[in-house]
Amino acid sequence: MKYVDEYREPQKAETLLTEIEKISKQLNKHVKIMEVCGGHTHSIFKYGIEEVLPSNIELIHGPGCPVCIMPRGRLDDAISIAKHSNVILTTFGDTMRVPGSKFSLLQAKAEGADIRMVYSPLDSLKIAKENPDKEVVFFGIGFETTAPSTALTILQAAAENIQNFSMFCNHVLVVPALKALLDNPDLQLDGFIGPGHVSMVIGCQPYEFISQQYHKPIVVSGFEPIDILQSIWMLLNQLLQNKCQVENQYIRTVQYAGNKNALQAMNEVFAVRDTFEWRGLGNIAHSGLKICDRYARFDAELKFTTANIQVADNKACQCGEILKGVLKPWQCKVFGTACTPENPIGTCMVSSEGACAAYYKYGRFAKAFSQLQIDENKVIA
Repeated sequence: MKYVDEYREPQKAETLLTEIEKISKQLNKHVKIMEVCGGHTHSIFKYGIEEVLPSNIELIHGPGCPVCIMPRGRLDDAISIAKHSNVILTTFGDTMRVPGSKFSLLQAKAEGADIRMVYSPLDSLKIAKENPDKEVVFFGIGFETTAPSTALTILQAAAENIQNFSMFCNHVLVVPALKALLDNPDLQLDGFIGPGHVSMVIGCQPYEFISQQYHKPIVVSGFEPIDILQSIWMLLNQLLQNKCQVENQYIRTVQYAGNKNALQAMNEVFAVRDTFEWRGLGNIAHSGLKICDRYARFDAELKFTTANIQVADNKACQCGEILKGVLKPWQCKVFGTACTPENPIGTCMVSSEGACAAYYKYGRFAKAFSQLQIDENKVIA
């Protein structure tokens, strides 16, 4: 299959690994690279990339999973909207089992709330047309990847003058989150593997501040194993040559200026919030989107009363530290025991892009537990 098979060729992977090994020896230091996107995290573990890298190259898992960073208070607000007798709440499947402060959307559905999974916000619009006596609310979530489809749906609703459709907007922006990570003194990074899907929309230009202000290299990457290995090789080359640039490995999909049509739709429908809470990262200025005044009639936060308060995470869960890249999933005390995909305590174990789910799904946690046991034995001895 074109654009798949050629990015999974073992010989190409071996060649890249040989070159990565050479550069890592020349650098002669520990290098920390953060893959921002949760999709990259899953590819890294699916193909065992982290295990074949030189020991001085460490991959740090970032907050690029929109479900994982959703704070409990916003989940509680979505559930409170869904509990209205005349409301049909629609959402993507990933959000159904994310725990709020008391229960999840799936549990709320089991208790009688009309909550339906959809594949697209346009599905929600269709449900609104079919149920004119109901208020249909779409739980909008995601980075710039999914925001354009939501914006276009609102434009369609406006064009058709659909009165019973609205959106609970929880779209977030990747650039302010990256800045918050770079400002975190507890996290010292040498470079970034830039998100592929987000960059399909926003392009590469928004990342220039990383190289210009923070003097860190970033390479926008695809999701196949060769993509990721090539991106790591490109980053190491920059470090070896003492360069800090924005490079685009994913040239078959990502353009430097981004997708102009998608950006235009977003700019027409959305405005930037003053601040938005991210699970694990706290409030980040100008990091969230809201529906602008022109389309306020489609804003569920104006149609319904929401608490809009911050709710502390479960004390046993360390998703916040994992999202910041400070801890690895297996370092959380409940990982793989009290917290599993079947019984998740935190969001990182729920989402298909969560770091904990990646560790658990692909069995890497077994090796991590073994290493943890060795370390504990050393301490005891």
